[in-house]
Amino acid sequence: MQQTEEITSPTDIDTTTQGFTLILFNDAHHDFDEVINQLMLATGYGYDRAESITLEAHNKGRAAVISGELEKCLSVQSVLEEIALRTSIEVNA
Repeated sequence: MQQTEEITSPTDIDTTTQGFTLILFNDAHHDFDEVINQLMLATGYGYDRAESITLEAHNKGRAAVISGELEKCLSVQSVLEEIALRTSIEVNA
């Protein structure tokens, strides 16, 4: 099993870099249209891109939504979580 390092405080990561990725996880509580519409609202993506992310999350269990600065990922994450979509922000290696 791969061991991961635990982040214990906000100072453990450099939040000024563009090294963050927002991940959307599959769930059984939302239909495709709900997820697609919320992705479009949160990101400004068109229907095709939002649908592609939704299908990837459905088929693979997770999908990258956006990469960039932490503030941008947090902003998109808050909109996705308005309808209780499960997300995570990862630090890019």
